[in-house]
Amino acid sequence: MGKSKVLVVGGTGYIGRRIVKACLAEGHETYVVQRPELGLQIEKLQMLLSFKKQGAHLVQASFSDHKSLVDAVKKVDVVISAISGVHFRTHCITLQSKLVDAIKEAGNVKRFLPSEFGLDPARMGDALEPGRVTFVDKMSVRKAIEEANIPFTYISANLFAGYFAGSLSQMGSFVPPRDKVHLFGDGTLKAVFLDEDDVATYTVKAIDDPRTLNKTLYLRPPENILSQAELIGIWEKLIGKELEKTYIPPEGFLTTLKGLDYKLQVGIGHFYHIFYEGCLTNFEIGEEGAEASKLYPEVNYKRMDEYLKVYV
Repeated sequence: MGKSKVLVVGGTGYIGRRIVKACLAEGHETYVVQRPELGLQIEKLQMLLSFKKQGAHLVQASFSDHKSLVDAVKKVDVVISAISGVHFRTHCITLQSKLVDAIKEAGNVKRFLPSEFGLDPARMGDALEPGRVTFVDKMSVRKAIEEANIPFTYISANLFAGYFAGSLSQMGSFVPPRDKVHLFGDGTLKAVFLDEDDVATYTVKAIDDPRTLNKTLYLRPPENILSQAELIGIWEKLIGKELEKTYIPPEGFLTTLKGLDYKLQVGIGHFYHIFYEGCLTNFEIGEEGAEASKLYPEVNYKRMDEYLKVYV
């Protein structure tokens, strides 16, 4: 069988642009939605045109025009949504219900990958407010997908390195400190950090794989399963200096969280579950899931010592 034709929705976004690149690199006929709402966002337009130069097809479609979505979906075999789900930027997760409706009507899609790419929302039913909204919204999209009997793969990519590794998981910065660092609790609970290009690579490899059909694909490359303390240790070795450490107890973290703007509370509240509860690694992957690095051992994923070198 040939490679699937793929439609990427949200192709100019943080993960979407990497997924477009990975689709092209893997030899998929790639379509990217160009929304008329783009308006005067020239950087996004130029990115779309660069995709076109690389061989992608641009498709005019809008969430406000059901027929245009249906027409776009009919061109492909697989739909990957990468629309934003980050509250302090734009949160559009529930818009995907319109995409689900279009896929259902088109009737030709053999796999849909909704925009998740983070913590597994199915495991976050007890998440703190207001951050719980992220998982509630993602689960509402899952419910619509499954009720429509649309074949799916969910991607649990854990922590994007750009957000969590480059900063050593500090709040309020994306670059690593060189003098003082805060650790959550004792800093020993394990998390999983991924280079965003690797997230895209694993995602695209899964779309034609029967082993990931109607399952959650967990991205857990073993050498990137690290505690915050271990991540800091990698940075200290790179710069040849030990940082001054402050340990934040859980009650101190929750007190700080309450004083933040709502949008920040939503995102930063997830830190609690990651670093105080170990929600990314405190479970075994069952039959409902699969682990990417085991399925695709040929992917030479970026280790965090290599990732952090650019900041030195």
